[in-house]
Amino acid sequence: MKRQLHGGACGDSCCLKLNQVSVKIGSDSILKDVTMHVHCGEMVALIGPNGAGKSTILKAILGQRDYEGVITFSAPGMRHRKMPRIGYVPQSPAFDPGDPVTVADLFACCQSRFPAFLGITREHRELVLECLDRVHGKDLIDKRVGTLSGGELQRVLLALALEPLPNILILDEPLSGVDVEGMETLMEMLDEIRRTYDLSILMTTHDFAMLPRYADQVVLIDHRVLKQGQPEDVLDSPEFRQVFHRKGGV
Repeated sequence: MKRQLHGGACGDSCCLKLNQVSVKIGSDSILKDVTMHVHCGEMVALIGPNGAGKSTILKAILGQRDYEGVITFSAPGMRHRKMPRIGYVPQSPAFDPGDPVTVADLFACCQSRFPAFLGITREHRELVLECLDRVHGKDLIDKRVGTLSGGELQRVLLALALEPLPNILILDEPLSGVDVEGMETLMEMLDEIRRTYDLSILMTTHDFAMLPRYADQVVLIDHRVLKQGQPEDVLDSPEFRQVFHRKGGV
C-alpha cells in the first residue's frame, strides 16, 4: 500500500488520483487496476451494480482498506499537513424514532470533548447553527434525529462532514432513502457547496437521472473501470447497457 502526497499536475488546487488500485479480500479480487482522477472542483459519480466495489474504493481512499497501487492527494496547504481534509458522509445510519437525541446532541457527540448529556454551551450551539446554515437546515437543530426524513438526515450528516471545511467531500449513496423532490434539493445543495467552498465531490449512487445535470464525470465500475467520461457518454454506452442488462438492474 502506497500513498503519495504532493502538488501534482493540479497545482495548488485540491485533487485526487487513483493509479492501478487493486483490493483483494482473501482470494477474492474486489477491485482490479482502478485508475481515475477527480479534478479540482469536480463532482464525480461512481456507479455500478451492487457488489461492484464502489464502497471499497471509498474505503481505500479513506485509509480504511488496504490496497495495492497508488492514491495521490494534493490540496492547498498540504505542505503544512500530512493529509488533505476529507469530509465523509456514510450511507444513512438508522436511528430509533423514540430516541431523545436531538440534532444538537448529535453534533455535541461528534464535536465536543464533554458528554452530550451535559448539554451544549451557547457558543457551541452557535457553531452548530452555523454548520446547519451551510445546508439550509438551521430549523433542524432541536429535532430528534430519529424523526428526521431521509433528506433532512442527509442535510445533518452533510453539515457534520463540512466542519471543518474539507478539500474533498466523499459521499456513499447520499440519495438512498430520499424521495424524488428531496433528491433534487440535495443535488442542488451539493452543487452549491462545491461552488461556494471550491471543493471536489466524489459520490456513489444508484440514481442516474440527475447525473447529466450535476456530475462532471461518471465512472462505471464493476470490479474494474469499464467506462468513464461525461455523464451522457457513460450512461449511453454499450458498457452501461451490458452491465445493467446482465445484472438485471442496480
